[in-house]
Amino acid sequence: MSAVLPPSMVSRGDLLEASRAIARDVSAHFADAVDREGRFPIETISAARERGLLSAVVPREFGGLGATMRDLAESCAIVGQACGSSAMVLAMHHIQVACIARHARGSAFFEGYLRRLADEQMLLASVTSEVGVGGDTRSSLCAVERAHGRFTFEKDATTVSYGAHAEDLLITARRDADAGASDQVLVLVQKGDFTLEGGGVWDTLGMRGTCSPPFRVVSSGPEEQILPGAFADASAESMVPYSHILWSALWLGIATDAVNRAAAFVRAEARRKPGTMPPTAKRLAEVSVTLQSLRNNVQATAADFDALDDHRAPLQTMPWALRFNNLKIAASEMAPAIVHQALQIIGILGYKNDSPYSVGRHFRDTLSAALMVGNERILSKSASMLLVSKGD
Repeated sequence: MSAVLPPSMVSRGDLLEASRAIARDVSAHFADAVDREGRFPIETISAARERGLLSAVVPREFGGLGATMRDLAESCAIVGQACGSSAMVLAMHHIQVACIARHARGSAFFEGYLRRLADEQMLLASVTSEVGVGGDTRSSLCAVERAHGRFTFEKDATTVSYGAHAEDLLITARRDADAGASDQVLVLVQKGDFTLEGGGVWDTLGMRGTCSPPFRVVSSGPEEQILPGAFADASAESMVPYSHILWSALWLGIATDAVNRAAAFVRAEARRKPGTMPPTAKRLAEVSVTLQSLRNNVQATAADFDALDDHRAPLQTMPWALRFNNLKIAASEMAPAIVHQALQIIGILGYKNDSPYSVGRHFRDTLSAALMVGNERILSKSASMLLVSKGD
């Protein structure tokens, strides 16, 4: 691994170079152990911390990289090729930092927090799920209670992704006890000001290294740690765009590695019988078309998001909401289909876990895509919008 540089000295180009080095030298070596043992990918996150990647979203004026969406998507895809769980942790962290960086400007506390994050490379986790709301992140039961310049609240979360391994949490809650379920705020809770009670076992089919069991979060802190404005705006303008693009990018990365393994298998077959085309070569050509379509969809959406710059009003419109929904649905359905096609090309060696061509982990990880957030919920929201949209 190359020498550690202060985050403020790392360029955007270095973000991708560092991502490749981490994926190649760290994530790929520990991916199977992370999956098999269902443990947090500490090696990847430690390497990302050393290389300043945890402040990729932090604006350069606060010491971060000021990475574009396309930079972040490519970074997540690169790491995703090596380890899906590692890429998911990094993506989730970037999403939370983006909400702070884009919606807390002008707050002395949060601007100071961004500077500290660039210096100390804290890992930030999300707590948007809650028992009793049916998976709707835009609805909360718990409420912030304020007194003497401080807040307290407790939240029963159905999942807290890598929460036991994060320094700080960004949590959704009702603005106060009298607020409606959708009148939410984001609250930053720092290490030492929260406890994770109860918990459970994260023994899942895939994405095992994200370590996302349920917890009861008991928290408190100064009122200045409540993000300015409404979560509704942060959700539409930042959380949803970053989530759907970065998740799709890492699913793309997983699918890309599966196709690369299939291609390596087909080339090995061709070397065994010089002068003949393996019967699986045509299927490889077919799956490459699907993979390219997924890649183009992710890259185009990321580029168009970047083109908006700080003009956020369009992100509140139905056309953009539908576009993000459509990207998430398409990516979450295409990724496992691509991996399945790769498995059919490779055959039994792709099915065996001890094979260099194995794609079992890839398939299991991509199956989670349709569940984050559930495709049925997203399709219902899209259907409602399409009923009133005039197609502009």
